Amino acid sequence: MLTTMRIIPRPVSPRSALTDLKDFLVEPRAHKWPLLALSMALTGVIMWAFEHDSLSLKPGPQIIYVESWMADRKDSLILERQKADLALYEKALTKKQREYQNLADTFGVEWRKDAARNKAQREAVIAAVNKSLDERIAAAKKREAASGAPAANR
Repeated sequence: MLTTMRIIPRPVSPRSALTDLKDFLVEPRAHKWPLLALSMALTGVIMWAFEHDSLSLKPGPQIIYVESWMADRKDSLILERQKADLALYEKALTKKQREYQNLADTFGVEWRKDAARNKAQREAVIAAVNKSLDERIAAAKKREAASGAPAANR
């Protein structure tokens, strides 16, 4: 007689699981030991694969490229490059902030008040740094002109 099978079985308790395992091991079936060995081997292979994969995630050697500079490069050129690099950094930072702000809008995070306060502070700091760099560039050019050396190529 066929009985209807439940679509979603009841949760299994550890006691009933152990009873089922005991009943399976006690019954005299010819194929149970090879199937048990096969299932243990497959489980072992899967666990070994996860372990092997997790060990292979170590980072490889990191290559750092360094720019070559002229040995007779002037201080004014160095400072001008620092000022240009700062502008590029700020541009990249602003782009990345816009990406995170779009993400925050997606999740409903309020960021506008903090962003306005931080932007004002950052603009003040950048203005002070640029002013300092401009003063240092002017002083370096004055020193270079006083020494009478020709300006180095960029």
